[in-house]
Amino acid sequence: MEKSVNKIHKIIRILTVAPFMAIVTLSLLLIFKAEIYPNIWYYLLSLFFLGFLPLLAYPLQKFIPFFKNEGRNGQRNLAIIFAVAGYILGCIIGLFASYTKGLWLIYLEYLLSGLGIAIVNQFFHLKISGHACGIIGPIMLFVYFKLYIIAIIGLLIGVALYISSIKMKRHTIYQLLGGSLVPIIVIFVLMLILN
Repeated sequence: MEKSVNKIHKIIRILTVAPFMAIVTLSLLLIFKAEIYPNIWYYLLSLFFLGFLPLLAYPLQKFIPFFKNEGRNGQRNLAIIFAVAGYILGCIIGLFASYTKGLWLIYLEYLLSGLGIAIVNQFFHLKISGHACGIIGPIMLFVYFKLYIIAIIGLLIGVALYISSIKMKRHTIYQLLGGSLVPIIVIFVLMLILN
């Protein structure tokens, strides 16, 4: 019984990694707020920069010398590097493309949250959760775009992630709360700047 419960916790953590949540978020926004994307190419580019490029960190870890023998810690650090690189590249493209205000908000939410997690973990060694950030960020975006039912569903998934992370001893409650706080602060700052 305990083995199957642990398997469920592991599946929850796998399905809620930030890049996968970004893919789900961008796709739901395409369905319910299509006006965010000037055309389908902007959606596909966003999928690549916010979702698929960061996901590449996981299979590529074993081929990158500095990270391949670093275990879970190396995987976490490489994932942050790939994620932030994707966010920066997406923002650079935005300087030459016609991003809507909504699309800029999405990219900047991911970029500033990713940088926030990286800076706090690198310089303050708090190990706040990028995983929690990766689920609370989308919830805040759904609230911003007034997709409240989806935000509530996301919150329930977030609770499941918290429970799984604590049960598997991947994060403490404080690390999860710290990771959750970053995108909340970022979205409020962006709302003040962009509105």
